[in-house]
Amino acid sequence: MTDTAKLILDGTTYELPIIVGTEGEKGIDISKLRQQTGHIALDPGFANTGSCRSAITFMDGEKGILRYRGIPIDQLAERSSFREVAYLLINGVLPTQKELNRFSVFLNDQSLVHEDMQFFFQNFPRASHPMGILSSMVTALKSFYPYLEDLEEETNITVTRLISKIRTLAAMSYKISRGHKVIYPRPDLTYCENFLNMMFDSPVKPYEIDRDVVQALSIFLILHADHEQNCSTAAVRVVGSGRVNLYAAISAGVAALWGPLHGGANQAVIEMLNDIVKNNISLKRIVERAKDKTDPFRLMGFGHRVYKTYDPRARIMKKMCDIILEKLNIDDPLLDVAKELEGIALEDEYFIDHNLYPNVDFYSGIVLRAIGIPTNMFTVMFAIGRLPGWIAQWKESIDSPDGKLNRPRQIYIGPTEKPYIPVDQRETVSR
Repeated sequence: MTDTAKLILDGTTYELPIIVGTEGEKGIDISKLRQQTGHIALDPGFANTGSCRSAITFMDGEKGILRYRGIPIDQLAERSSFREVAYLLINGVLPTQKELNRFSVFLNDQSLVHEDMQFFFQNFPRASHPMGILSSMVTALKSFYPYLEDLEEETNITVTRLISKIRTLAAMSYKISRGHKVIYPRPDLTYCENFLNMMFDSPVKPYEIDRDVVQALSIFLILHADHEQNCSTAAVRVVGSGRVNLYAAISAGVAALWGPLHGGANQAVIEMLNDIVKNNISLKRIVERAKDKTDPFRLMGFGHRVYKTYDPRARIMKKMCDIILEKLNIDDPLLDVAKELEGIALEDEYFIDHNLYPNVDFYSGIVLRAIGIPTNMFTVMFAIGRLPGWIAQWKESIDSPDGKLNRPRQIYIGPTEKPYIPVDQRETVSR
C-alpha cells in the first residue's frame, strides 16, 4: 500500500501520495492538489518543490554527495574523461571502447562550424558579453543545420553537434573579439586539447599542450556537467516542455546560466580578488565584513545553497588547483590573495561553524585564470561543461510519459476588479 500524507482543510481530510526515490528521498505528490481541494502550494524559489522524477544526478547537500547516474563524482574526475561523462549523462551508461571511439569520431566530424557564422561574430559590438553571443549563436545553429527525417539519427547528430560545436564557437568568439586569426579544430587532438589549442594557438606562437592543464580543464568540465534541478537546468526543462527544438532549449539554459547568482559565481570570485588587490583592502577587514550580518557584503566563492558541508567538487578542484599553481609557477597577486584567503577561511571558527568552506567556484576561478582563460569567458566555460547535463535533462523530460507543458500557478495579490476610466477623466483620479 502506498504511504500517504494527510492534509486537513476546512474539516475535510485529503490523502496525498508519498513518493520515495531510490536513495530514500521523499516527496508529497501534490499534482492533484488544486483539482481536489481548490488550493495550490506556494513555494517562492521552488526550494521545496520537486518538478520531476529524474534518474540522472543524485546529490545530498547534508552529506556532501554528488553522483552522475549512480557513479560518485570523485571516481569520474579521477578516472574518466569529459567525453565519457558526457556519454554517461546522455545515454545512462558508461560507453564501451567501441561506443567511445564512435562518439569521439562523431565529435571530431561535427567540430567545424559553418563559415558564414563568422559574419555573425564579427557584427556583434566589441563590448558584447560572450554569454549573450553564445546564446545567440546556439540558436542560430538551427538555421544552419536543419533537422533530419530519422528521429533517432537526428537526436544523436544534434547532440554531438552541440557538444562539439559549442567549444568551437566559444574559442572562435574569443579569437574574433581580440582581432586574431580563427584557429580550426584538429582531428588528432582530444576534446579538451582541441579547445585549448583553438583558444591559444597563433601563427607567431604555437600553443604547447601541457597534460596537467588539459587534465585541469577536463576535471573542470566534469565537475560542472550536471547538478540536478538548478536554475539553468530548470530553464532548459521549462522551455523544452513547449516542444521547442534542442537548440532553443539549450540557448535558454545559456541565458539562465549568465546570471551572477548562478553561473557567474566563479567570475565574481576573480572580480572580488581583483578589487581587494586593486584597492589594497585588508583581508582581516574582508573577513570581518563577511561575518557581519548587517553588512550586505558577500564573500564570493564560500558556502553553497545546497551543500551544508564541504562541496565535494571543491575538494577535487582544490587538488587540481594546487597542482596547476605549482606547475605553472605563476606570479599573480590575485592568486596569492586567493591562497591567503583560503587559509584564513579554513581555520576560522566562524567559517567552520557556518559551513562557509571554499566552494567549487572559488577554486575553478583560480584554475581558469591560471591557465589563461579571460575572466569574461568563465561563464562560457561553465556552459561548455554543463551542456551534456542540459541535453540529458532535456532528453529525459521529452521521453518521460509524465511530460507536460510546464505551467506554474500563482497567488494573485494585485487590485480587485475596477472599471476602465476614459483618458479625459484620469487626471482627477487619485493614483
